[in-house]
Amino acid sequence: MFKNILFATSATEASDHAARVAFNMAQIYDAKICIFHVLGVPTRGFSQLVMDVKTKEKVEIDDEYIAWVEEEIKVHYSKQLKTAKSFNIKVCVGFPHREILREARISAPDIIVLGGSTGNDEDSVYKNSTVGSTLQRVAKAAPCPLLVVNRPAASFWGGISKVVFGTDFSKASDAAFKFAVKLTKNRRCELNIFHALDISSMHMGRLLTQDEIESQIRESLRRIRGRYIDEMKEIKDYSFDVWEGLPYIEIVKYAREKHADLIVMAHHTQKSSNEDARLGSNIEQVIVRAGCPVISINK
Repeated sequence: MFKNILFATSATEASDHAARVAFNMAQIYDAKICIFHVLGVPTRGFSQLVMDVKTKEKVEIDDEYIAWVEEEIKVHYSKQLKTAKSFNIKVCVGFPHREILREARISAPDIIVLGGSTGNDEDSVYKNSTVGSTLQRVAKAAPCPLLVVNRPAASFWGGISKVVFGTDFSKASDAAFKFAVKLTKNRRCELNIFHALDISSMHMGRLLTQDEIESQIRESLRRIRGRYIDEMKEIKDYSFDVWEGLPYIEIVKYAREKHADLIVMAHHTQKSSNEDARLGSNIEQVIVRAGCPVISINK
C-alpha cells in the first residue's frame, strides 16, 4: 500500500515520534523512504546566507555544508536507518512547505509523514500552532495522504488494530473514507466511523432540546448507514457512532475511548470567512490534541 514514503523532518527531537512511525511503515511495507530536510530560508533574495532551522545560526550554504548536514541526519537516524531496505537523504534551502510540496510532486510518494512540534520547540518551522505553519500549508495542498504524528504514539504502525474515521458527510470525507477502508482491509483491523453533531453552530443561538438533539443523532446514524455500509462488506469489525458537541473535542474523546491507533479525516481546502485569521479546521485541532497519529486527506 505504501511503497514510497516521504518523511519531512526538522532533524530535531520534535520529529522523533514521526520518524519512528515513518521507519516502522517503511519496514512493514518494504518501502523506500526519503528523509527530507529543509535547512531554512535565505536571508535575502538569492543569498546563500541561510538561517539554519536546527542550529539557529546564519550559515553560508555550499556543497560542503549540505554534505555535513546530510551526515548529521545519518547520525541522528542511525538506528532507524539500519532497518530501512532503501532510503535516500535530501537537503535543500527554501520555505519548508514549498519545498516539501515540490518534492512530493517530483517523487510522487504514496504518503507524506510529518512531525508536529512538541514541547517548547517554538522556533521549529514544522510547528502547527500558528498561522502559515508548514503543517497547515502542506495539508491543504498535499497531492497524497499526509500522516501527522504530534505526540508519542501509544502503539505504532506495526501494531495498528483500530482506525477511527471522522466524517462530516462531505465529498472530501468520501475520499478520506475510501482511504480508511483500503487501509483497514490492508491491515485487517477494526474501523470505527464517527460523526460529531456540531450543536454549537446549527441552531443560530437557540438552545436545542434534548429531543431535537436525539432526532439529529438518529438522522446522522441513518446517513452513515446509507452512505458507507455498502462499501464495508469485506470488513468484519466496524461500528457507527454519533456524539453531539464540538467536533474536534468529540473526535479526540471518541478516539481515546476506542483506544484508536490512527485517526483518518478530510482536510477541507475551500476558504472560509475566518481563514485569514486562523484556519482552525477541525482536523488541525484534532492533530494538536490527539494521542495517536492523524492522516489528512484533501482530495
